Amino acid sequence: MNVATNIETQKPALLAEMSSAARSWRTTFLTLRDETLASPPALTVLRLVDELVFSQYDTLLSAAPDLSSHEVTSDLMFLMQLALNISRFEGVQDVTLAFIKLSNLFHGVCHCASLEINSTSWALVLDSFERMVEFFLGNGEKRSKSVRNVAALKATKQCLESLRRLYSLRQRAASLVENEKLLNFLLQVVGCFQGLYSSNFANGDKLPGYNIMWETLTVAFIMVGKVHSGVGSSLSVNIWQSIIEALSKVIDILASKSLLVEDKIVAKFYIELLHCLHLVVADPRGHLAGHVSGFVAALRMFFRYGLANNSYASNQPSSQKETSMSINSHFSASSKSGNVPYRPPHIRKKSVNNMQHEDGSPILPEKRFCKTYGTSSDSDCSDSDGSVKDNCIVLFAKARLGAIVCIQDLCRADSKSFTVQWAMLLPSSDVLQNRKYDATLMSCFLFDPNSKVRTAAGSTIMAMLDGPASVSLQVAEYKSPSKCGSFTSLSSSLGQILMQLHSGTLYLIKQETQTRLLELSFKILMLLVSSTPYSRMPEELLSMVISSVQSRINESFAFQSYQNGLLESAIGCLNIALSVSPSSMHVSDMLQVEVSTGLLEDQHKSGVLYTLFQYSDQSSSESVSLEAFQALKTLAHNYPQAITLCWEKISSIVYRVLSFSLAPPTRSWRSNTEQTVAAMKERVITASIKVLDECLRAVSGFRGTEDLADDKFLGNPFTSDYIKTKSISSAPSYGLQCPASTKDEPKTFLLARERWLEVTVKHMPLIIKHSSAMVRAASVTCFAGMTSSVFFSLCEDRQEFIISSSVETALNDDVPSVRSAACRAIGVIACFPQLYHSHTEILGKFIHACEHNICDPLVSVRIIASWSLANMCDSLGHCMNLQNPGREAGKSSQYIRRLADIALRLTLDNDKVKANAVRALGNLAKFIQFTSPCCMHGEHMDSLCSKLEFNGVKSPSDCLEEGCDSFHRASSENSEWLEKMVHAFLSCVTTGNVKVQWNVCHALSNLFFNKTLKLQDKDWAASVFSILLLLLRDSSNFKIRIQAAAALAVPETMKDYGRSYYDVVKGVEHIVENFNSNQISGPSNFKYLIALEKQLTSTMLHLLGLAARCDLQTVQEFLVRKAVFLELWVNGLCSSLRDASTTGDQTKNMEYKDQKKEVVSRTVESLIEVYERCNNHHIAKRVDEWKEPSEEALSGGRGMFCILPLAKALLHKSSESINFAASSMLKVMETPELISPKVVQSAVCHHLHNVASSVKKMESSLRDSA
Repeated sequence: MNVATNIETQKPALLAEMSSAARSWRTTFLTLRDETLASPPALTVLRLVDELVFSQYDTLLSAAPDLSSHEVTSDLMFLMQLALNISRFEGVQDVTLAFIKLSNLFHGVCHCASLEINSTSWALVLDSFERMVEFFLGNGEKRSKSVRNVAALKATKQCLESLRRLYSLRQRAASLVENEKLLNFLLQVVGCFQGLYSSNFANGDKLPGYNIMWETLTVAFIMVGKVHSGVGSSLSVNIWQSIIEALSKVIDILASKSLLVEDKIVAKFYIELLHCLHLVVADPRGHLAGHVSGFVAALRMFFRYGLANNSYASNQPSSQKETSMSINSHFSASSKSGNVPYRPPHIRKKSVNNMQHEDGSPILPEKRFCKTYGTSSDSDCSDSDGSVKDNCIVLFAKARLGAIVCIQDLCRADSKSFTVQWAMLLPSSDVLQNRKYDATLMSCFLFDPNSKVRTAAGSTIMAMLDGPASVSLQVAEYKSPSKCGSFTSLSSSLGQILMQLHSGTLYLIKQETQTRLLELSFKILMLLVSSTPYSRMPEELLSMVISSVQSRINESFAFQSYQNGLLESAIGCLNIALSVSPSSMHVSDMLQVEVSTGLLEDQHKSGVLYTLFQYSDQSSSESVSLEAFQALKTLAHNYPQAITLCWEKISSIVYRVLSFSLAPPTRSWRSNTEQTVAAMKERVITASIKVLDECLRAVSGFRGTEDLADDKFLGNPFTSDYIKTKSISSAPSYGLQCPASTKDEPKTFLLARERWLEVTVKHMPLIIKHSSAMVRAASVTCFAGMTSSVFFSLCEDRQEFIISSSVETALNDDVPSVRSAACRAIGVIACFPQLYHSHTEILGKFIHACEHNICDPLVSVRIIASWSLANMCDSLGHCMNLQNPGREAGKSSQYIRRLADIALRLTLDNDKVKANAVRALGNLAKFIQFTSPCCMHGEHMDSLCSKLEFNGVKSPSDCLEEGCDSFHRASSENSEWLEKMVHAFLSCVTTGNVKVQWNVCHALSNLFFNKTLKLQDKDWAASVFSILLLLLRDSSNFKIRIQAAAALAVPETMKDYGRSYYDVVKGVEHIVENFNSNQISGPSNFKYLIALEKQLTSTMLHLLGLAARCDLQTVQEFLVRKAVFLELWVNGLCSSLRDASTTGDQTKNMEYKDQKKEVVSRTVESLIEVYERCNNHHIAKRVDEWKEPSEEALSGGRGMFCILPLAKALLHKSSESINFAASSMLKVMETPELISPKVVQSAVCHHLHNVASSVKKMESSLRDSA
């Protein structure tokens, strides 16, 4: 009651005092406005402001909160205008002191009263402060003295704090121009302080205004960061670059002094500086390449900020002899001791004060600091109270955290070029030793006492390992430090870094107790394993990774449901490690030992397989089971030899999973939860089926679709020794060992037949009609891993089951992905040409199923369906080549027409579909009869049949005449779509992507191989050759150029090229002549460079070898003009053949070498004939001297050793006659009732007559040479 009475009695006095202060404010500013109305001199204005305003500082400050914001703002803007006017007069003395007082007043008022800031007032305040700061900090020579004026420094700080206050009111409405102007002002302030803090670092003493300087810079960088975060995306590149330049100068000073100040105020400056750098670098507006090295050098200094004078040996391994890959148990105990419960600051302070040594003596303050830091927790960074030392610990940790975050931002801004900084940031040796002056990101991740810093360090390592940097790591190669010498190459340096990263990460995986950090360690290991080229690292490294992860799983996560997240990450690491390609022999041996020694059943000595089997069969957690099945699938793919030995275990686990899926699901009161559980179960079932699929592929020896190509390029001596093997991703990786099917075929086929029989009888009925589309797709995909040998080893009902299931699914399933999987299975089975010999109707079923799916609206379905159709065309052609062509063509003509029509329609589809359609047309074009064989070989057959007599049996000519009618009909129909097919090829070249273009080149090669095609008579032949030459010359893809060059070399005779021969020779010669000057368009083309060169050589030699048969004057003139180049080129080719190494198969290499010499010799002979024909005998003579005499003689050339080719020809002719006689006698003995002995006698006599005439010709040649 008395208190209330006192308040009521004092209220009038308070109101009177407030009204008096308000009257003083108004009187002061009204008087000042009146006195300055006549624009008095600057000195007079200064005197008036000092007498009227500054003398009443306290009164005015107390009145400001009681006045309206409009009135206060108007009067303050009036003062700022006066200050701006005064700053423009030269020769005014003592203005700095007045500006200091004004900044103090403005600072006080804007922090205790509300102001109204618009664009006009904001521009006035900013201009005024800019002029005032110039006076405070000086210009040029005055600056060094001004910045040491404590009052001026404090006034500058007040100006910035006032701007910060006003900007918080103006930020949303501020324009981009206003923000950029503010940034320019702040950067000028930062630039003015560079000399001062540089000298502070240099002498180590605290100069006058030391704290104020750091506080001012702290405010400046806070504002820079705030402004940039608000308008960063709209900021101009020039302003952004100015900010980077200012930050770079400050950070360069830090790096040049190599010493950081461990002080609370300076730590706050570091924190804001690093935060500002983080904001600017995280949203780059320009290039950072020129500043990255400087930034990294300075930021690296912060890794031990606040820790340099501290010892926390308990956080690192104690044994100096501990190897990189060993694990010290002492770390485990110390790590656990560091994870103490959170303690509030007041309790923490008491415990620090009571700390004592083991002998009872008190710990010194410095030691208390270390001890407290060693037991800090995550919440320390959020504590705002507590002791000064506790706050310093928090600030130091924040600075380290900020530096690491900035490094992560720099890495993400340009991860490709950031690889050069790895040597500075990552360890290359002794990763488990926490060195005092050589800290790295890995040492921060391992040993920093603050878990947030450790998390940031781990995240930064992840950022460095992710993205393009993983490509650069493929050059890494580990060499023992003793073998590196004084110079360490980039590959060796990266190899050592990867080894240390493995050591540190595996160390944490075995010892870490914090869940968050352990999960982060697993993620780092996943990226590390994915990026490491283990084939260039120590052989045991990958197996050590797998063993370490498997050991942690068994030791820590066994049936602990609350750690399922960590268990999933750990099994995910196993999955990544098992997927490393090429597969590791050490890992294979480890798996083989586990299987052979019975560890699959021994829980006390469990291995990787046992662990994966254990968790895949765990029904308590579907997510863990899913990860385990995925790892098993990877293991089956990369290590098929090991997984085939575990078939019984896999089959039983998968069957249990499938049987469990048939049980009625438990109802959940939450529908969303029920759907989630059901979806997860479907994923588990699908994963188990994929494991089964991989095992079946492994036991069947699956290597992809059956290769039916009888590619004639393989017989080319110049290209056959450089054929790259295809890698089929869907086929198991057999590594250095052959699949079992090639070692012991009968036993393997029997085993594979038993496995497939078990699956089709036991497993497939449960899943082929499953309600889940995902499961149905996985089940029918199993059929796509079938091989022809295994398929035909099955009984007929199982074969029928596989075919009918695939066709029925492709036709009737409602889900596109399931039909696509069925089409893929059909495409694999369609590559079994033996299937069509006895079951021709199966081809019709396959075509119907795929034709049904090429109309699907989803392009993914059409791609697989068109791929299957292309396989059918290939298999059909191979099947017809094995049989009588006339009979098979007549029987399968309807299928051919149907396939051709479908493929022509698909050439108008998506590029991937178009590529398959072109491949299908090319496969058809290789074997379709475009002209009747009667027209091609009629004369020859008649002359041969006239010499033979048949007794009561229809002659071959009669049979041929009966088939000619059907061939005439088929060839006329085929000629109709030949024009359409060629038009489609030419259209696809111009509209399709590189894959389509490659397939067009391959299809044209197949078309040229067709013996029934009279290419020289076709009007479109010139266009086709022009397209191939254009692709060979201008395509940026080397694979397309290789195939185009190969296609140009297919026509066997000069007649086949027709009128295009000159253009082809000229185009290919130009490309060969300028080959070395061509620029490689991309790194992916490097591996095809040699193959392209060899194919061009082969094509060029083939074309020149036909030149002697060409009578065109243009060709002869062209070869004369290019004689000099051809001489150098052929000489170089002969020299390379003489110097060629003979590594590998000696017999095969010598055979290829002889074949190459023979090709070159034919080319030289052809050129000699051309030059002699056009009366260039001097060129012909020079060409004749291109080869060594012995090589020339052996190849059939001219010179002193010509007796050798003559003898060789005689021997060849004799052997030919003997073979003919022997074969004729065998026919007579086998079928005496069909062939007359008189006919045989006359034929043999005819051949002997030919031999005699050949001998006479050789004798005359010998006499001429003598």
